[in-house]
Amino acid sequence: MALKGQKFNKYSDELKNEIIQKYLGGYGSARSLGKEYGISCKTVDNMIYRYRHPELKTGIKVGRPKEKNLTKEDWKERYEIIKKYQAFLKTQREKK
Repeated sequence: MALKGQKFNKYSDELKNEIIQKYLGGYGSARSLGKEYGISCKTVDNMIYRYRHPELKTGIKVGRPKEKNLTKEDWKERYEIIKKYQAFLKTQREKK
């Protein structure tokens, strides 16, 4: 987790590619390449992971889609589900 006022390093694409090619070529581990370039080994691991999973670099958002185009029926259905769930919780509390 980032701390307040923390600065983040940005590395050039050339440097990232050089480190990744050395790693993939077997010229060193993430730890040794990190020491060689003065970078955290976790950062090197992240560079390699992002190289192997390019779909993560595209900025595709993960999670629930935004609910901009919901119809009135959708909202009514959600309301009914919430009402049923609240009634269920109430009966569970009364049983105790």
